[in-house]
Amino acid sequence: MPVIWINGPFGGGKTTLAKGLMRELPGSVLFDPEEVGYLLRGVFPNKRDDFQDFPAWRTLVAECAIHVYEENDRRPVVAPMTLLNHDYAAEIHDRIRSAGTPLVHILLHAEPDTISARIEGSMEFPGDEERSEKVRVFRRKKAAVYADAHRLWLTSEAEVIDTTHLNPAQVAEQALKTIGEL
Repeated sequence: MPVIWINGPFGGGKTTLAKGLMRELPGSVLFDPEEVGYLLRGVFPNKRDDFQDFPAWRTLVAECAIHVYEENDRRPVVAPMTLLNHDYAAEIHDRIRSAGTPLVHILLHAEPDTISARIEGSMEFPGDEERSEKVRVFRRKKAAVYADAHRLWLTSEAEVIDTTHLNPAQVAEQALKTIGEL
């Protein structure tokens, strides 16, 4: 089984799919690349707005994914993380593959209106509207970046699942089929 990189727009269902795959793939483990980013933000406070811009983040994420896979006896590693910068995605994914670690890159796509509705309906911090709105503002800003990445490179380098009209169980079913076919 591979490292399963779940990519897509903010609010696209990556975390929901990751949880679904964890239930369906015995022995799988969740690897959250954001945790590496939080570590680096603590080490380099106020250095960059986006931790993906740290070269160390990209190196450490790839190395962690490789080691988690190896130390989990080559069982599935589920990594939900939006990667919209083509060079960054290539750097991470190429490093994982060059170590001999199989990787499946799944893109959860949805039409812009669907993404917008999901963002507006999200409540990342129940009971704390101010913090939740900050997350929604960030996601709204990234929607255009996602649209550009989708148009320029994502669909040619990932297995695409259009989630616009699918419920989470249907998305998980398609992802499992995609993983099984590769």
